[in-house]
Amino acid sequence: MRSGGCRAVARIANAEAAGAGRVARIANAEAAERRRGQRRGNRGHPVGGPEGAPASLRLPSRPVGRLVVIEGLDGAGKRTLTDALDAALARRGASTTRFAFPRYDSDVHAELVADALHGRLGDLGDSVHGMAVLFALDRRGAIEQLRAALARVDVVLLDRYVASNAAYGAARLRQDAGGEFVEWVRELEIRRFGLPVPDLQVLLRVPREVAAARAAGRERDDASRTRDAFESDDGLQARCGAVYDQLADRSWLSPWRVLDGAAEVATEVTAHELVSVLLDV
Repeated sequence: MRSGGCRAVARIANAEAAGAGRVARIANAEAAERRRGQRRGNRGHPVGGPEGAPASLRLPSRPVGRLVVIEGLDGAGKRTLTDALDAALARRGASTTRFAFPRYDSDVHAELVADALHGRLGDLGDSVHGMAVLFALDRRGAIEQLRAALARVDVVLLDRYVASNAAYGAARLRQDAGGEFVEWVRELEIRRFGLPVPDLQVLLRVPREVAAARAAGRERDDASRTRDAFESDDGLQARCGAVYDQLADRSWLSPWRVLDGAAEVATEVTAHELVSVLLDV
């Protein structure tokens, strides 16, 4: 009897150990899946965007706001399109909030960027990675505001975001979108700093000559908007435009929509089309 009882106890103990092993394996699998989800950008979908999204650019509904980024060269018309898109969304009853990077008036890192771009900080402006870190820290300082906005409104509109850092830095180093610098920016801003991944990025594509003429006109009309070292470098602007095109072609971080930024008369129509995409109608 004692021998049979010992064997029974042993069988129960073995069964419990096997069960514990299965529980541990399930827990490990769940933890691994959570880590994968975090690497996908903390937004519930892969860094490359929702499955199938590049084909239609229609975004899945979910209980958080959509993060929409307007990108392009200096003078491309980003602010004009952001204004039109904001107004079009309001007419459809969608709530919005806006950010523009760099935040020159509210973040010390952006203030340092401005000083460096105007030659007031020695050779800091010559450091591609040093400047990129300052741009990134400006956005890192806004992360809680971004998260709060995404939880509160339907659409968060950004005038420049992570892709600006990738495009300008790569262009300065004469790399393309497949180079080391673009991946370095992703690692820094998305993976290390944990910035929210955009749902949609809009590239306003304009000829370099058009963008340069607009920037020069803006400088003439507003003494406070003197062109900085990036804006006045035609070669850099041309290379940056090429990198932007490559980022859009690769759907870098999320789906992209490429628009003709030279056609100013089409701004309202463009905004209406984007609203249809964002509201999935």
